[in-house]
Amino acid sequence: MTPAERAAALAALQQEIREDCASPLAAAATQAVPGEGPLDPLLMLVGEQPGDEEDRAGRPFVGPAGRLLDRALAEAGIERGALYVTNAVKHFKFVQTGRRRLHQRPDAGDIAHYRPFLVREIALVNPHRVLALGATAAQAILRSRASIASLRGGEQQVDGRPVRVTIHPSYLLRLRGEPATREAEFARFVRDLERAAR
Repeated sequence: MTPAERAAALAALQQEIREDCASPLAAAATQAVPGEGPLDPLLMLVGEQPGDEEDRAGRPFVGPAGRLLDRALAEAGIERGALYVTNAVKHFKFVQTGRRRLHQRPDAGDIAHYRPFLVREIALVNPHRVLALGATAAQAILRSRASIASLRGGEQQVDGRPVRVTIHPSYLLRLRGEPATREAEFARFVRDLERAAR
């Protein structure tokens, strides 16, 4: 498939994702959130699912976790525009409490529903390496429920493509405790990004 044919196929896939109504998540969400970025990138980042701001904007990683990711990418010397960013689950899963929409973790059924979209997306984008951000992304790509701690720092091959695993930046937002601990965890995340981009 030529790059132009892949770009057209990816655009068609993104439209298919936007029109997907088979998932129970689609009814409550504002819209599906497909990935974005160039074909053939050095690195593809796969997050867990859109958050509240992503659901409203229709773009991945534009909320608080996305802003923290942008800061980490800048510290790692990686240009976000050179990456393809997406999520394993394409609709926002939440519970409405008053005026707030509280994030809910995707379950195995959610991951299974969206996995075929993700597999096709990875094949069409054709990244050199994939970095799974968080447990949902790791489960979708590796088909493993192994912990992030056990997978982090290693590299696995999926369909002939290197895959690494790290935390989701939202984990850093939830960290409590000493500032030094939070700074150390952020620095470790930056190192994970640097290693994945090599």
